Amino acid sequence: VKSAISNASIIIIIMSIDYKHTLLPVTYSLVFLLGLTLNGAVLCLSWRLTRKWSCSTIYLVNLAVADLLYVCSLPLLILNYIWRDRWPFGDFLCRLVRFLFYANLYGSILFLTCISVHRYLGLCFPMKSIEWRTRRLAVETCVVAWIMVGLQVVPTYLYAHTGSLANKTVCYDLTSPDNFHNYLPYGTVLTVTGFVIPFVIIILSYCCIIKTLIVSGDSTQLQKPVRTKSIRTIVLVCGLLAVCFVPFHITRTIYLFVRAYLAQDCNILQTVSLAYKIWRPVISFNSCINPLLYFLSGDNYSTRLGLNTFCHSAHKILNF
Repeated sequence: VKSAISNASIIIIIMSIDYKHTLLPVTYSLVFLLGLTLNGAVLCLSWRLTRKWSCSTIYLVNLAVADLLYVCSLPLLILNYIWRDRWPFGDFLCRLVRFLFYANLYGSILFLTCISVHRYLGLCFPMKSIEWRTRRLAVETCVVAWIMVGLQVVPTYLYAHTGSLANKTVCYDLTSPDNFHNYLPYGTVLTVTGFVIPFVIIILSYCCIIKTLIVSGDSTQLQKPVRTKSIRTIVLVCGLLAVCFVPFHITRTIYLFVRAYLAQDCNILQTVSLAYKIWRPVISFNSCINPLLYFLSGDNYSTRLGLNTFCHSAHKILNF
């Protein structure tokens, strides 16, 4: 039995090492190329083709900015994993890369929440909520959202730092191994305030929207574009939450508790660590999926142009 457990541990360790140094550079390179192209396209199309930004456009542009800030930091991580966790870029850039990851993560969730609430007000209370759906209020909401995200993730900048491990300088993902007991309370609060609460708001908003769409039926031609946009948004956001955000926060929370209280159990730690390392790059794909909200919920021209941009970019990258 001990031999079987030992062999399983060795396999997990080998998988973890191979995953970090082989698949992570490839994954992050793909996220960088697609994210840079698609979010750049969102900003260009919004700037050149949209004369009067709607509230949704304002939220989506801020979402694209958050994605761009993150993808621009990926080349450093790509080189870090290619060089087998060797970090030559200094302590400041180490902290900045970790900060931008979480700023993008919780900024994305917060702006998706804004979009969901905006849709909810527009569909469920179209007349009563007019004064709450103005461009000025949307801009003010985005400013508040950025401030909230900044306050939430500033401790990440303080916890993350460089250190010496196996005679080389490394950039710790969350914090140093001996500091997880101090990081755990912050990590738990960040998960609750940055993910759980917005997640509940998004789900409740879409439940109300679905109920309204079912009750209203398909009585008029005018409702069809609104219904189509709403359905697209619901499907894409719920898919994004299910594939990226929920699994990441589950594995991250388990990883934090194991690292803080069960670090001496190598088998459990290696298994949980591998699961966390798998979902961490997966959630980075939200930077590539977020722009689809702009293309799929916009007018026919921007939709066609956006999808053409996406297909052309994906074709070039896959044939690179």
